[in-house]
Amino acid sequence: MLEKLIIQKTLRVPAGAGPAGDGSAVARQLDAALLDVGFSASRALLDHIGALASGPAMDVAATVVAAVRELVGDHVAHNAYFIGFPHDVPDTVEFWTDRLRAAVLTGGGTASDAQLRDIAAAGGVNLLDLPEYGTYQHTYAELLAAHDALIAAAGDRVTVLHLGDAVEVEAGRLYLALAGSTTPLGEADLGLLHELAVACADRPQPTEIPVRENRSVLNGVRLTLGRPLLGVDTVTDVLRLACQVSGGDPSLAAPTRFRAFGRPQRRALLASLDRVVGANPAKLADVARYAERWKRLGERLHPHEYPQWPHAQEVFAVARGERRVPGFAGRAEAALRAGNVASAASVLSNAPGLLLRSADRLLRLAPVDEQAAVVKAVTGALSSASGRVLLSLREHVGNRLTPASARMYASRSRNSWVGPDDRPPLPAELVAEMSSLLDAEISARMTPPQRPLLVDPAVLDVALPLSGKATEGGFAVLPRGSRASVSGDLLRFFTYWRQKARRTDYDLSALLLDDEFHHVGQVSWTNYRHEGVVYSGDITEAADGATEFIDVPLSLPGHYVVPQVNIYSGESFDEVAESMFGYQTRAQDQQGAPFDARTVRARSDLRGPGRVALPVVFVKGEGGWEAVWLHLYLTGTPSFNRVEANTVTTADRVRALMERRYLTMAYLIDRWRGQTEVTMWDGEVPDEPVTYIGIEAPDGLPEGSATYTLNRLTELIPG
Repeated sequence: MLEKLIIQKTLRVPAGAGPAGDGSAVARQLDAALLDVGFSASRALLDHIGALASGPAMDVAATVVAAVRELVGDHVAHNAYFIGFPHDVPDTVEFWTDRLRAAVLTGGGTASDAQLRDIAAAGGVNLLDLPEYGTYQHTYAELLAAHDALIAAAGDRVTVLHLGDAVEVEAGRLYLALAGSTTPLGEADLGLLHELAVACADRPQPTEIPVRENRSVLNGVRLTLGRPLLGVDTVTDVLRLACQVSGGDPSLAAPTRFRAFGRPQRRALLASLDRVVGANPAKLADVARYAERWKRLGERLHPHEYPQWPHAQEVFAVARGERRVPGFAGRAEAALRAGNVASAASVLSNAPGLLLRSADRLLRLAPVDEQAAVVKAVTGALSSASGRVLLSLREHVGNRLTPASARMYASRSRNSWVGPDDRPPLPAELVAEMSSLLDAEISARMTPPQRPLLVDPAVLDVALPLSGKATEGGFAVLPRGSRASVSGDLLRFFTYWRQKARRTDYDLSALLLDDEFHHVGQVSWTNYRHEGVVYSGDITEAADGATEFIDVPLSLPGHYVVPQVNIYSGESFDEVAESMFGYQTRAQDQQGAPFDARTVRARSDLRGPGRVALPVVFVKGEGGWEAVWLHLYLTGTPSFNRVEANTVTTADRVRALMERRYLTMAYLIDRWRGQTEVTMWDGEVPDEPVTYIGIEAPDGLPEGSATYTLNRLTELIPG
């Protein structure tokens, strides 16, 4: 399992252990099997497998194939309701009429075609009651037999897998990278960190764990295994840890029902609290924010039974209101209510991260005679804040010259809502001053590469990965706001889900918008076709898994194509056994089955809190089509969600995101240009070692080269 996770995360295959022998036949079989799913083994990887005995070689090959098939979604059968899709898809109402006719004839009744069409068009029919509606009428094997084989094309995806070190070395390297990440991890990476923390509990540990949620995951494992805790330096760290080991939310976004802790765990948690407060009593100010949760935790820890840790008991006294400790935020709010903005900025100077997150508000509220004091306070805080906070503020400031047409709010769980932007713009000279200060601080923190930079142009439009919370797990998935070129003649996106315990109906839809974000059409289970866009048919339950597709010819005259996955009924995205979204591109004459892994460009998990998913938007620009990642969810309604019911809210979010200027990898590359040689990758392998930054690592880079691909871009974010 660990080897598979490493392959999926890094595209590096841990070196197999076992006796030497002749595994060349296995290597050839692996190479052919990988090509069938759009992958290729590097020469070093094939040589390594070929030098193993047949048994160990086969073990490595089987793990590799299983890992990459799952990565691109090829581990399940992607059937389509209409066996001939994208051809032979009937007119929507005609199909409903045909199903209605079958129901009438089954019941011994009679009706004319005109009567049946009128009933179907009026919507007075429960489609789920009609014979054969919403369930596959053919097997997956029959679907494959009905389609010619895919014709290989030069534009088909080929992703190279590289040979790694021994699994223990690869696991340790990945563990240290994830634990030491300067940005929050997404759900999938937090799960991987947990697995690695167990495997690496007795191996070298990270010297620093900057992100507190990551710290809670790592320490949750260590607390369970009885190992010393790492990096606990605030009382909230202890609360996060208690939530983590209780199976709750360590981000503290939602309340947790605390479990009963064993005596060794109670002692470890209380000792950590005592140590933190004893070293700095001012940290008690953090308790009031989560007072109710501290009270509930106190009921589980029984701090009164441990008089040897009096400082830990103070935490619960503050939570119960027996002791008052004002925090920086409260004191700053009091100053703002009194109209003293400069004083508020001075108070917040003791909490640099909070000050920088409040900078826009302070600058807006500050009268002219206090504005310089606020800028001075912000400038003084720059050197103490994390690089992620600096980059977030730099992106924010770059969007404050004019009010946005709509202001979109996205939570850590990727839920979103839109409201008017009532903030007055910041003065141009103030934006320029703040941008310059931030650019200088960020540049100073970036370590110059030891080798010349070789940059894949495709990575320049990738938004800086400032938080894994804004990104789903999957294959070739980019952070929110990132752009990726879409080539070929045909775009085909798909969703797959498999229900766990109850009947579940997901509906794939496409909303079509013009260049002013106005609705010009839709394709869904209520409308199978629109200007060449075709829907594969409605599946209404997925006990064994179900897939729906939509084809979009890239000659489409529209400007925006917005895929949606609507939960019509049943389990949520977080409840189902599995759910995913992805897209393929094909040449016009490639044929093939509806799903072919070689044409998959990206596959994203769907694991959000809402009832409507908006993974990505496809945009037609002057240079062709692009995919712009959204990673958003709408709350929707408990059931019966349809694309027609949320066209306005979807269009508002797309517009807000498209008009926002994101900081991309191009920004970081520009910071390095004055420090080292920067060359754009043209496919030619350089003669000397380089530092390569791109979407994927090419094969054949000179020995000694360093590579930073999608899974490692967070390592380029300065600390």
